[in-house]
Amino acid sequence: MWVLVQKHFNMMQLLTEAEIQQRANLLDGWVVEGSKLQCSRKFKNFIQAIEFINKLVEPSESAGHHPDVEISYNKVKITLTTHDAGGLTSKDFDLAGIISQIN
Repeated sequence: MWVLVQKHFNMMQLLTEAEIQQRANLLDGWVVEGSKLQCSRKFKNFIQAIEFINKLVEPSESAGHHPDVEISYNKVKITLTTHDAGGLTSKDFDLAGIISQIN
């Protein structure tokens, strides 16, 4: 069983600081905060904010990677980190790129 767990972790290797900065520079509206990648969006109202959150479901499920989401009326804050790996991995930046394309 340990071999399976070890292989699982090897598939999600943490990015180096240089890799994190390089990939963060390619994303508009996202910032790196410690071991997290974050983005905030503001909408006209609560309904539009919820509609946006609902659009996150399919790509998150497909990626097998789920953002932490905070909502306050018309503001949505999205936080990505790979909890199992203990920081930022390619999965976070890949999903951030997809989320960036959602209106």
